[in-house]
Amino acid sequence: MNKRLLGALATVAIGAAVIAGIGSYVANAKNDSGVLAATPAGTMETPQGTLPHATLAISVYPDSLWRDNGKGAHPGYVSYGPVTNYEVPAHSVITMTVTNYDGGESLNNDYFAHVRGTIDGSAMLNGERMTQISTDAVGHTFTIHGLAVDQDEFFVSVPMKAVAEEDMPEEGYTSKPNVTVFTFVTGGPGEYVWNCEYPCGDGSIAKFGHAMSTMGYMSGHFTVKG
Repeated sequence: MNKRLLGALATVAIGAAVIAGIGSYVANAKNDSGVLAATPAGTMETPQGTLPHATLAISVYPDSLWRDNGKGAHPGYVSYGPVTNYEVPAHSVITMTVTNYDGGESLNNDYFAHVRGTIDGSAMLNGERMTQISTDAVGHTFTIHGLAVDQDEFFVSVPMKAVAEEDMPEEGYTSKPNVTVFTFVTGGPGEYVWNCEYPCGDGSIAKFGHAMSTMGYMSGHFTVKG
């Protein structure tokens, strides 16, 4: 079997998995009622001109003990926080800051090791510009899928660098998290879904169970409001 055919088969398999995954997220997208709205931050010059600017800051943790003092339904699940549903303004430039306290291993698909959909195709990792992370150093991704009710196509995906194993404490959270900052432009109003594309859930084939298949942990809504 030649390499071109193998590549085509792999692409089909990956595409089918992504479509199935998105369908699952959409079907369960109301499970987390909390919403974090972006904070207005004046205006910013962009390749599309001067646009309203807003910021959004979230974190990703190796467990959910921070939630409800560890009394939530799944305290052992890896999780984004403080909530997993986000709201940003339409036709605006958004700067997101993600602080990662978790470690990692290797991605199944190196496509998600690259920064995609941001202004100039880059992000800032601990203050330094980056466009990709080694596939064996990715802890999580923040991936907004281009699937809306009836609005603009929209896709943003940024990898989060894993915390080094030696910096992961046995209890509590590391004092050396990796901070990723990225900026992108929104189109018209629409309701999208986001998820982590790093296989960080246990209990199933390819580690896409548990936290990965339970809304409110590694997936949620991303709403662009007019």
